[in-house]
Amino acid sequence: MASSRGPPRLWKPLQTGVFRQLLLASFVSDLGSFMQSVGAAWFMVSTRAGPFYVALIQTVSTLPLFLFGLLAGSLGDIVDRRKLILYTETWMLLVAVALAAAALLGWMSPRLMLALTFALSTGQAMESPTWRAVLPELVAEDALPAAAAWNGIEYNLALTIGPALAGMVIAAAGIGTAFLLNVASFLGVIVVVARWKRPVQRRRAVPAEALVGATVAAVRFVRYVPSVRTVIIRSAAVMFCASALFALLPTVASRASDSPIVYGFLLGAFGIGAIVGAFVMQAARARWSVDPIVTTAVPIIGAATIATGLSRSVAALAPVMLIAGCAFIVFFSLANALTQTLTPDWVRARVLAIFMLLTEGGLALGSLLWGAIASRVNVQTALVAAGLGTIATTGLLVVGKWPDTTADVRPWAHWRLPTVVDGAIPALEQGPVLVTVEYRVEAANAEPFLRAIEAYGRTRRRDGAFRWGIYRDIEQADVYLETFVVSSWAEHLRQHERFTLGDRELEERIAALARGEPRIRHLIHPNG
Repeated sequence: MASSRGPPRLWKPLQTGVFRQLLLASFVSDLGSFMQSVGAAWFMVSTRAGPFYVALIQTVSTLPLFLFGLLAGSLGDIVDRRKLILYTETWMLLVAVALAAAALLGWMSPRLMLALTFALSTGQAMESPTWRAVLPELVAEDALPAAAAWNGIEYNLALTIGPALAGMVIAAAGIGTAFLLNVASFLGVIVVVARWKRPVQRRRAVPAEALVGATVAAVRFVRYVPSVRTVIIRSAAVMFCASALFALLPTVASRASDSPIVYGFLLGAFGIGAIVGAFVMQAARARWSVDPIVTTAVPIIGAATIATGLSRSVAALAPVMLIAGCAFIVFFSLANALTQTLTPDWVRARVLAIFMLLTEGGLALGSLLWGAIASRVNVQTALVAAGLGTIATTGLLVVGKWPDTTADVRPWAHWRLPTVVDGAIPALEQGPVLVTVEYRVEAANAEPFLRAIEAYGRTRRRDGAFRWGIYRDIEQADVYLETFVVSSWAEHLRQHERFTLGDRELEERIAALARGEPRIRHLIHPNG
């Protein structure tokens, strides 16, 4: 087990040319995205559509990831990631053109704004898991934490500048001009990705997974890896409650001032706080483990949400947003980084998709709930309730602590492929396949062996088995038979590629408790 803590190496990723170029292009693209978001929210406010419609902007912005995220993650692990990014960027460019045209020609309505925002967010949903999963291909392994921090800094610098710039552009030239600038922001990413020479990927021993099978494998992985499951569940709960801060901020800003510049200013304060938080997080991780840092950050987010509901002036709201941004980037960056480091490459995009699906889904559903409460009661009540809920999520400690260490998820292809006799070579799709492993265990080692083999069973299920069991031979007291079933011969061959170096300790413990080499047999259904 390797600790995820260590001294910050913030500047190392910038030594890689492709990473620098993508970071700059992403910054420009995010500037455009924030200008579009501010324009959409302010359009709803200026047309007096009401707080429910304002909150729906947040919902339709995040709902596509909830609907299509897992599909997008599966595609990101199956197809060429570079091409997938190019296709989705082109789609978003075309939707952005439609948004700008409708606004400039005076055709925009609240419903059309929601529909086009949903279409734009669908492209982002299809791209996001792949965009995050591609990071290990751009920088060295020891530079990954710093690269993730730079992504956070870039995003929040854009959050600082973009909304303020949008407010000035909207005030001076109208919403359509802000949307037009968003169109131009996609060009940089498309050019950089088109020129990127992606490293040659390791040749697979078996064909790529089918879409349905890949999706099932992702859900199975999360189910049988408790550390990943804990991070995802706790992150989703926080996002559900904290969503009120983002969904209702346009309404809060409009009540503090009639100018769109104020809304941009408040988002800018949040972004400045997030940039400060990124640097604070680097220093904090060198001294403390993840759990106390996150356990501190989450109540601060909750308290900031309550303070937003109780504040009446821009002077009071600005420092609150600064603190909220600092705490939020600490929480979300650590959760995102943990999910990446706990997940091997073969399933990374899919697991990130599940993480984003549940966190962004929580954001979408939470925005809907808090928007409805604000419409039926008032904005202040909704924000206070959401803040108290955010603080209460710290009670999810009963689900599990935030993991402070991560296993080595590099592949460990040490299993010997089964020897198949001539004339009996199965087709890749043939199955199901039953694998049996016979161990000889002394009576004194039986109890610790059974505890270790139960943990091993979770690993088998994680990597593809849909049924697993351990049995003792009643005729030979020292013989134990492990059995597991996988859906096809191809899926069993994939199991050989899914073992990681982090699994070595458990396998060596089992080997030390057993006597001699285990006897392995592979049986396949005759009519499969």
